[in-house]
Amino acid sequence: QVQLVESGGGLVQPGGSLRLSCAAFGFTFSSEAMRWYRQAPGKERELVAHIRSDGGSTRYADSAKGRFTISRDNAKNTVYLQMNSLNPEDMAVYYCNAPFRGYWGQGTQVTVSS
Repeated sequence: QVQLVESGGGLVQPGGSLRLSCAAFGFTFSSEAMRWYRQAPGKERELVAHIRSDGGSTRYADSAKGRFTISRDNAKNTVYLQMNSLNPEDMAVYYCNAPFRGYWGQGTQVTVSS
């Protein structure tokens, strides 16, 4: 059974950091590019970061460049999103995605507030 299970969300103060994780099950993770998306209330879901299957190439939304880092561990079937210097505009539900398979996780809430 295919599953993407996100974790690591929570409440953080402005300027703080969080590390999101997404564990993959039921497909050949190491063969798939992976993405993180986010969706804030009342807004469309937006792409945050993309990583190639071997981890050798990454891309970021302008809003994430210089603050977020996507990485993966193919031995653990897990993709990560390290988020630094968080601000209230980063508050959203963050989703893990396997774009060429159409797989989505259930999302993890990130709240940035003092």
